[in-house]
Amino acid sequence: MASSKLVKAILDPKKNWFAALHKKTIDNRLRKYGLRYDDLYDPMESLDIKEALARLPREIVDARNQRLLRAMDLSMKHEYLPEALQAQQTPFRSYLSDMLALVEREKAERQALGALPLQQRTLP
Repeated sequence: MASSKLVKAILDPKKNWFAALHKKTIDNRLRKYGLRYDDLYDPMESLDIKEALARLPREIVDARNQRLLRAMDLSMKHEYLPEALQAQQTPFRSYLSDMLALVEREKAERQALGALPLQQRTLP
């Protein structure tokens, strides 16, 4: 219990200046490409992320894909978004974490009840 409080205190940007500096750096880098932090989640990494993306409304998923394509295009051109557009970006405005938490709760509930998982990954 004490170790979890210590970890939370270390990772909290309000209490730790280094965590605040790290968050500011991530914020600046995401703004340069017009991304949000949730855009960095890879659906191939976890089936929970894939399921959460599938449950989101189509408009949100399309906006995510558009941001990713724009970021890849800017990266290939070695350019950044114009300053005016960077100022409008909201990198830490979450759209995926609530749905991801719901999927993880459902998965934990299914495991607790002894039911089969919704999806299983098979390796080739």
